[in-house]
Amino acid sequence: MSEKKRRILVTSALPYANGPIHIGHLVEYIQTDIWVRYQKMQGHECYYVCADDAHGTPIMLHAEKLGVTPQQLVDRVQEEHLRDFTGFGIVFDNYYSTHSEENRSVVNTIYQRLLENGHITRRTIQQLYDPVKQMFLPDRFIRGECPNCHAPDQYGDHCEQCNRTHSPMELINPVSAVSGEKPVIRESEHLFFRLPDFEAMLRDWVHGGHLQQEVINKLDEWFKAGLQEWDISRDTPYFGFEIPGLPDKYFYVWLDAPIGYLASFRNLCDRTGLDFDAFTRPGADQDTEMYHFVGKDIMYFHALFWPATLYGSNFRTPTAIFVHGFLTVNGQKMSKSRGTFIQAATYLEHLDPEYLRYYYAAKLGNGVDDIDLNFEDFTLRVNADLVGKVVNIASRCAGFINKRFAGRLHAGLHNEALFGQLAACGSSIASAYAGREYSRAMREIMALADRINQYIDEQKPWVLAREEHRAEELQAVCTLGLNGFRLIVTYLKPVLPVLARKTEAFLAIPPLEWRDAGTPLLDHKIGTFSPLMTRVEREKMEAMLTASAEPAPGAAPRQSHLSTNPLAEQITIEDFVRIDLRVARILRAEHVDGAEKLLRLELDLGGETRKVFAGIKSAYDPEALRGRLTVMVANLAPRKMKFGISEGMVLAASGSGSGIYLLSPDSGAEPGMRIK
Repeated sequence: MSEKKRRILVTSALPYANGPIHIGHLVEYIQTDIWVRYQKMQGHECYYVCADDAHGTPIMLHAEKLGVTPQQLVDRVQEEHLRDFTGFGIVFDNYYSTHSEENRSVVNTIYQRLLENGHITRRTIQQLYDPVKQMFLPDRFIRGECPNCHAPDQYGDHCEQCNRTHSPMELINPVSAVSGEKPVIRESEHLFFRLPDFEAMLRDWVHGGHLQQEVINKLDEWFKAGLQEWDISRDTPYFGFEIPGLPDKYFYVWLDAPIGYLASFRNLCDRTGLDFDAFTRPGADQDTEMYHFVGKDIMYFHALFWPATLYGSNFRTPTAIFVHGFLTVNGQKMSKSRGTFIQAATYLEHLDPEYLRYYYAAKLGNGVDDIDLNFEDFTLRVNADLVGKVVNIASRCAGFINKRFAGRLHAGLHNEALFGQLAACGSSIASAYAGREYSRAMREIMALADRINQYIDEQKPWVLAREEHRAEELQAVCTLGLNGFRLIVTYLKPVLPVLARKTEAFLAIPPLEWRDAGTPLLDHKIGTFSPLMTRVEREKMEAMLTASAEPAPGAAPRQSHLSTNPLAEQITIEDFVRIDLRVARILRAEHVDGAEKLLRLELDLGGETRKVFAGIKSAYDPEALRGRLTVMVANLAPRKMKFGISEGMVLAASGSGSGIYLLSPDSGAEPGMRIK
């Protein structure tokens, strides 16, 4: 029974139009894009909208510094943002700007309804004012000594040394970050949104299945502390929307920014004939869904102010808000001096964007935990999973079909039961995508790739190709291999849309759809195979990091980011040729009683078997190793160990905290071959 077709509106947090997109931002947009692509592959009506957050004092001041108007600045930045998103395969149904007539209209509507319903109040407050620039200063444009720990040069709202929050009025010796002058205190009348009016409604909504439990726990702390009225106005000069009937007063950017979600969608509706009210009116949640993907730093605005603003102005509230964590790089905050504050454009100049899409997917769950981008792990994981496992399946089978059978697949499958087992895994993978458990989906997909590669190892198409009377068997085996590859790429399509397009062209098939995954491709002519993805190259990675670095004056040369292990002492070619490296097949792998790290391997060297103890227990299930090809040092002297005699050594790679990776030769290698 097919799932009912859903109507879904999806948004990501609006990037601020004051600077470039970097790889930390991309966590959210890639996460959202994967979810949207999955929903569309399921046949649902799903719209993904976003916009540049274009208002506020920082943009006004930045434009002034550049000698351009704020509008010129946001137009230029919007073009750059959309270029970078497109480069990473992030596809919006509409990408717009909060500085638009649609947004002005929706903001004014929401404001008038809140005002009429008694949810807006006025009062006079004291603020710090820059007498040189003749402007009231936002908290972040005031610097001074922390009133708690007395650390110098701290922001007006938060101390980065002791992590205490404070008001700008509490700073010791405050200074304007705009002019460098000492600010003065002035009074101004401001508008406030009466958030406490909605406490009962918000408590019900927060506990109504719309948020992750970690977010609910945090919001409960804020409820306990008491909800505060929210200042929604700012004084001139300011780049934004003027408040109707109040000259020289502007809506605070955090009021009109989330409303930009609705404005961007309205723009899409006006252009395409969609019914805006069907997604946004009260009660619309009976027929349509609305989801927001945001970072944990802005969940207060999205999980309290936003649903209250919508409810108080007679709009529907979100179906759910999905909150994610931050990105660290090599276990630390992104750093310009270390070259790890990487802009999207810089990454695209050096590396395939699909690498990062896959790596983020392999790390992302449905919680709010931070994820870490470790460059060594990134290289090993992409090379091992995407190139060594997935693409390797196609390269191992396509050549035989192209050369021996004029590119035509067999009319039947060599092992229908195996294909059925692979296809049956689709429901679990689909569930993982729907629940934003991308890391689980990637693990399950790679397990399928392992099973198909093991099947190919067992059937040995390179051996079948040498026996003319087994040609039909060869064709059927390779047909199953390519159908397994097609199945895997279908499951990976939300993450790797470019690989999917290349696969569709290679297999000469229409766009891959989720519903077609279980139907094998038979008696069909495919195209000529060419490499679908290349390995991550260390040199390109280093070039990207070098291009991203901003070393301090007089700083020492940067060390490599890819490894904390220095190179060993040089050897001569004569030293190297003494090492006999051979391809070996793992016939058996088993645990060693009493050993914490060892597995006992029985290896086939092409007619000769060896027993080797390998310290790879933490990384591999013994059953998964059976039949796999690896590389061993064949002329290493036998070594007597506590658990027996080890007759050689298998080769594996490892790094600080990155795991253990058994080395394997490319397809076509056979046990006993010497590596040169």
